[in-house]
Amino acid sequence: MAAVELILLQRIEKLGQMGDVVRVKPGFARNYLLPQKKALRANKNNLAKFEEQRAQLEAQNIKRREEAERLAERVGGLTVVIIRQAGESGSLYGSVSARDISDASTEAGLTINRQQVILEHPIKNLGLSKVRVSLHPEVSIPVTVNVARSPEEALKQARGERVGGEAEEEEEVLDPATLFDADAQPDVP
Repeated sequence: MAAVELILLQRIEKLGQMGDVVRVKPGFARNYLLPQKKALRANKNNLAKFEEQRAQLEAQNIKRREEAERLAERVGGLTVVIIRQAGESGSLYGSVSARDISDASTEAGLTINRQQVILEHPIKNLGLSKVRVSLHPEVSIPVTVNVARSPEEALKQARGERVGGEAEEEEEVLDPATLFDADAQPDVP
């Protein structure tokens, strides 16, 4: 399949900056970039239209970036708590998705959608995890996700205490030599 040439209308991570003419696979263009209005097909009419509107688009982009930077300063260090059922080993019955994180962030005061949550890998265990939330293509903030079985457990995790099976008193490991009295003779008939 031949690559499709597009003009980017905003910065796309790992692809290019606004105004760049890039070559991408047809499916990526058809299913993501064009419907999301993040790019235009690179033809003479669209190139001319883009150059006319370039200053206006750049001004809008700068305004949105500044708003995102102000919001990032205001909510920096956000921690959200998600309550889930888990096994004794701390493995979740399922996983925490981007939708769960966006819902918890909205309850905590940061209104975001699930497309803005960037998960490096699914969260499948209890504990604290760091995820990235993209407020703007050029601005992202770290959010700490505290996954616990109960609100009390979440507070303990936030303080840095160990919870669950790890926190239970570990049985002392006894040396077999200390179990027997050294002076005692074994009963041999």
